[in-house]
Amino acid sequence: MVFIAEQERVEGFTHVLLITTGSVASVKAPLIVEELLKHEKVKIEIVATQPSLTFFNVDNVTKAGGRVWVDQDEWKVQWLSSFSDYKIGDPILHIELRRWADVVLVAPCSANTLSKIAHGICDNLATSLLRALSPTTPTYVFPAMNTLMYEHPLTSEHLRVVQEVVRYTVVGPIGKGLACGDVGLGAMTEWRDIVQIVVDRFKLILK
Repeated sequence: MVFIAEQERVEGFTHVLLITTGSVASVKAPLIVEELLKHEKVKIEIVATQPSLTFFNVDNVTKAGGRVWVDQDEWKVQWLSSFSDYKIGDPILHIELRRWADVVLVAPCSANTLSKIAHGICDNLATSLLRALSPTTPTYVFPAMNTLMYEHPLTSEHLRVVQEVVRYTVVGPIGKGLACGDVGLGAMTEWRDIVQIVVDRFKLILK
């Protein structure tokens, strides 16, 4: 499937791009999609890192009304045939998706992806998209990791860069019992609160 932003955007709609990364909190992705799509004039696309697919079933997101993109979708032309089949001007998925998005949610943002964002690494579809993203696109990062990973001294530096240099809005994490059994700060912001951020910013109305 070829994604071309100008064909996928719908006038008057809010286009939400959800990025899921390698945290167990990715299990909330279907709930976020389903709840957002209860509102009028909302379109949603999901970019999932490979590790995040451990935690949710793509079919559940599809049934909720979303569409999931993965690394293999990025350069499918080259992978399925010869490089000579790719022509200058052909659509590139991470560029088309960033042109499409009105708002980007990185929910959850694992310690690994947080580090990649802070260092400008773009080695998968999600981080390539973020590196190509316009600075005017509202982007929210919702950290989710083990408490000791969150308390690691590098994490505070990564968060500083993401907020002060890259200018993304960081929300959370929150304290609660974690999936690993530890109790402490590091859990992703509650999924309903993530939805509410989009609802409030774009003044969405329930159907």
